[in-house]
Amino acid sequence: MLTPPLVLKKQATGSAFPYVISVPWGVMSITELQEHFRANSKTREFPAHSAKVHSVAWSCDGRRLASGSFDKTASVFVLDKDRLVKENNYRGHTDSVDQLCWHPSNPDLFVTASGDKTIRIWDVRGAKCVSTVNTKGENINICWSPDGQTIAVGNKDDVITFIDAKTHRSRAEEQFKFEVNEISWNNDTDLFFLTNGNGCINILSYPELKPVQSINAHPSNCICIKFDPTGKYFATGSADALVSLWDVDELVCVRCFSRLDWPVRTLSFSYDGQLLASASEDHFIDIAQVETGEKLCEVQCESPTFTVAWHPKRYLLAFACDDKEGKYDNSREAGTVKLFGLPNDS
Repeated sequence: MLTPPLVLKKQATGSAFPYVISVPWGVMSITELQEHFRANSKTREFPAHSAKVHSVAWSCDGRRLASGSFDKTASVFVLDKDRLVKENNYRGHTDSVDQLCWHPSNPDLFVTASGDKTIRIWDVRGAKCVSTVNTKGENINICWSPDGQTIAVGNKDDVITFIDAKTHRSRAEEQFKFEVNEISWNNDTDLFFLTNGNGCINILSYPELKPVQSINAHPSNCICIKFDPTGKYFATGSADALVSLWDVDELVCVRCFSRLDWPVRTLSFSYDGQLLASASEDHFIDIAQVETGEKLCEVQCESPTFTVAWHPKRYLLAFACDDKEGKYDNSREAGTVKLFGLPNDS
């Protein structure tokens, strides 16, 4: 049971989550969070693709989960009580879908980045592609600006293209002289961040794209970056197996999380900024309390995890692993997506 002083908001009758947790910053103690996950530690998996899943992401309202795969497709699921129900498959790319993300405020639009040198914007209302934008290289990462006006896409040649989300035309293009890994705006959309192969975080002004600062964040390849929804922190994950937590205003590292043994591939903050999930080739996902760095729980996996995403309103984590089908056949990829945080009695 969750203990006071939590505020529990009643949900629709019949929901597997009868209440949504609504708490002011810092109210939940480590004990209360641990109690919650002791009662809600179930994981379920759902068939999604015929090959490895590279990316999972929730729509801003939390009703849908999208996944992108090596099988050249995207899938969209509707969250129905305690399970994901596949709504549609989205075909059109001619190469792997490496990353996807949703519009920050419109729950009907999402965008996919592919190795076929295009990005595609999809509308779930008609289950169709509303725009295909040609780019100069094989795309590997993508993000949508928090104000919804711009999509940034990065390719294997370390070129970032900024695309107007309304006209679908390129606004700017930047070639970098270092390996660009993950990209992100800050929550105010006035700074643009890149993690690079030299262990640095590069910060550019936006929309001017002028260098602001370069932070030596890690001694080896800096792989991923995520901003927390409250705007207080951002986190980076590195090949040194460390997760670093940074103060957004001061640009200083406030703590490190060191429970993983392999390069950190993916990060996600919970909707309230209290939890940070990180994953790697370790066969577990680490879930930590942000303010203390303490471990809340581990999500056990049978293979490396390459993508994690907290639900935007609940303590519910979507993720995908490099699972194979069957115990004896290691050649076929399972292509499943998984949910952790379901009630144990569901």
